[in-house]
Amino acid sequence: MSESISGQRIHELAASIRGVDAPNHRTKTPFDSMNEECGIAGVFGHSEAARLVYLSLYALQHRGQEAAGIVTSNGTGLHAKLSLGLVADIFDKPTLDGLVGNHAIGHVRYSTAG
Repeated sequence: MSESISGQRIHELAASIRGVDAPNHRTKTPFDSMNEECGIAGVFGHSEAARLVYLSLYALQHRGQEAAGIVTSNGTGLHAKLSLGLVADIFDKPTLDGLVGNHAIGHVRYSTAG
């Protein structure tokens, strides 16, 4: 049976083998704990990429209600729409029609203080 060992524990074990104390040199990152700010979605290789990302962002709206954006690509250029507000208020049919391309990525933003 194998045992899972954290990176910090490995560092401590390696330090003990060397005969030194194991100070924690690792700094905390935003990825060390689960956060529930913002949301992203992406679609690659679909003719309706912008619309699929729009629907995904609409479903992720609870992750951020301050701003949203979608960028699409047709392989030779980028098309973008970014704005403050709710997904449904930012992206109407003409806007989505202008986001041409088979690849799209989008985000909803939840700002934090600091």
